[in-house]
Parts: sequence; C-alpha cells; structure tokens
Amino acid sequence: MSLRNLLMPYKGLPREIYILFIGKIVNCIGAFVHPLMALILTQRIGMSASEAGQYVTMVAVCQAPCIMFGGKLADTIGRRKVIITFQILGAITLFICGLIEPSILTAKIMILSSCLYSLSTPAYDALNADLTNHSNRKSSYSLLYMGVNIGFAIGPLLGGFLFKNYLSLIFIGDAITTLISLALFIIFVKEKKGNIEEENTIEEKNNLEEKIEGSTLKVLLSRPILILFPIILLLYQFSYSQWGFAVPIQLGDLFGPDGAKTYGILGSMNGLIVIISTPILTTLTKKHNILNVMSVGGLLYGICFFLIGAKSIIPIFFLGVFLLTIGEVLIAINSSTFIANNTPASHRGRISSLIPLISGTGYAVGPMIMGGIIDVQGIFTGWMVVSMTSIIGSILMYNLKRFDASSKSVVFNRNNKN
Repeated sequence: MSLRNLLMPYKGLPREIYILFIGKIVNCIGAFVHPLMALILTQRIGMSASEAGQYVTMVAVCQAPCIMFGGKLADTIGRRKVIITFQILGAITLFICGLIEPSILTAKIMILSSCLYSLSTPAYDALNADLTNHSNRKSSYSLLYMGVNIGFAIGPLLGGFLFKNYLSLIFIGDAITTLISLALFIIFVKEKKGNIEEENTIEEKNNLEEKIEGSTLKVLLSRPILILFPIILLLYQFSYSQWGFAVPIQLGDLFGPDGAKTYGILGSMNGLIVIISTPILTTLTKKHNILNVMSVGGLLYGICFFLIGAKSIIPIFFLGVFLLTIGEVLIAINSSTFIANNTPASHRGRISSLIPLISGTGYAVGPMIMGGIIDVQGIFTGWMVVSMTSIIGSILMYNLKRFDASSKSVVFNRNNKN
C-alpha cells in the first residue's frame, strides 16, 4: 500500500478540518497535565492510589453537568462562542496551577480547569459534524484523531522529563499551547451550524441527520441505539481509563520517580503508532461495518490488559501498548462517525454531550474502582477485571448491529432516488 493511497482519504476535506488538525497537534504537544495527573496526585501531592482514584473520579463527576450544559449552549448560542470562552478560562486556571506549590489546592484547581475545558467538548464535536457529511465524515474524524496523536507522540515524552524538576512548566506549557491552538481556531474557523441539508448531495444524504423538532428525550426514544451504544462504550471507557491511571501507578511502583519517564516513552509510542496506523486502518476498514470494527478494538483492549496483568515486564508493556493503540484507533475513528451518522443536525450539541456523559461514566469510575482493587486485592486482580470488562464490551458491540439503521438510511435514500 503506497503512501499516496494511504493519504487519499484525507484529500478534498473541508478547509476548516485541516485547520482543526493543525490546532490539535499544537494543543496536544502541550497536553502535559492530564496524562500525568495520577503521578502528580500520588508523587507530588502525596495521595495514595485509592485517594488519587477518588480524585480522578471526582474530576469526571464534576465534568458531567458541565458537558450537558456545554451541549445545550452549543445548540443555542453557537459552537464558536462556547469553544472560545471556556478554552480561555481553562488555560487561565492551568497558569494558576503553574504559579503555586503542589498541594490539595492545586488538585482542586485542576478539577476546575477540567470542568472548564469540558464545557467546550460538545461544541467541538457538534462543529466537526457540521463541517462534514456522510461521505467524508469518517476520513475527517480520522484526520483529527491523528492530529491529536501526533501531538501526544511528543507531549507525554516532554512532560515525563519535565515532571521531576520542572512541574510548573507542565501547567504553564499546557496553557500556552491551548491559547496558540485557539488563536488558529478564532482566525480560520467560522460558525457553520447544522448545514447538513445544503451540503449533502442526494447520493450522500442520510435521513437520520435531518433536523427535527422536539426534545433530546424524543430523539433518544426514537433511536434506542443512541442509548445502547454509549452503554457499551462505558465498558470500553472503564478499561481505557487504566491507561492513564493504573499503568503509570504500576510503573511508578516498579521504577520510582523514573516511572514517569517510562510512561512518557510508552505514551509517545502510543502516539507514533496512532500516526502510522490511523490512515492504514481507515483505508482497510472503510467498507466494513463500524460496529464489527469497534468490536475488534474492544477485544484488543482485553488482550492488552490481560498481558500486562500476567507479566509486568517492560517488553510486555510495549506489546500491550501496541495492542491497546490499535484497538484505540479502531474505536476512536468509528465511534464519532457512528454517533454523527445517527444524530439529527438540530440536536448535535445535546447528543454530543449526552453520549460522552453516559460512556464517560466508565472512565469516571474506572480509577476509583481500580484504585480500591489495587489497595485491597493487588494489581493482578485489577487487570483481570479490566480485561474481562473489555471482552464483554466487545461481544455486546458485535451484537448491536441488529439496532443499526445508519447504513440503511443512506441505502434508503438512494433507493428512493431510483
């Protein structure tokens, strides 16, 4: 497969998608704080694994109403206003963290910062859907996801080396890159709310994206897959949360302060694999059922965490992260596409906030549950629980196809044309 063929899916996308791609690279190069949160809480603030897990869960719990409110704002006052306002406020709070000594106050401000950033998340998701249509959406989301991981191939590595002696620069650098990325957004990306009818040709039109009247509850009741899908994603998110929580804690136990460097190297490896594999997997899975592809991703999660639990040595960590990353790519490039394809343009902000709220519950409780298991039963038992959770999610995702109407809707419209 030639490089030209690999890059072909990214040709001819909306200009704004390319700008957002560059912005995500810049922003994620400086995304130091979140990947290192567990180590900041345990090694610099002095929490136990259980306490750190509770704090990380508290972050997710506090984010929940913010995400819902942000989704409502995105559908009412517009995507740009929400993104600009709360990204600036989030950056300011990170600056403050960089100016004070690590303490419980730092942890509380980190929660506030996460909440402010989360207010803009549904607006970004809705805007990405606004800018794309059924035919170019998967390629667009794939490119944006690759941009995130180009940044993460560099960011965790830099953060790992800054962690020991220059913790304040982790916060300040994260804030600065947020503002640089936001400047690109302000200059080049304009509001484009819900223009799906004008942009889609008859061949591309997906009737599930047409604007409708009524509440979010009405949409969900008429499309049960929008409830079942995030519930299954919840299991995936529970497992994936351990990449940012249990893995660095385990490395810290094995290597002490140098565990952050090892985690940074693994994080950079994760980003590099994403960069290399995303265009390949996007091309290879283009004609396959989205839910089948995501089922394989969940199975790879289960194998990864089983291996890490069974044999905690460096080569296994690298093999596990490789499998985890392939699974992550398969899930990430398809989940957003699936949600957008099943959501009416009139409700994108609200649905984009509600679905991550449901699935994100797994990510929220993952650290708290795993922290408790680590303290009481040990890391091995924890990894076996995580592995089984992933495999159960994979089986359920595969069997979700019976509720899938998104692909049928496109066929339906084409048949009507004929």
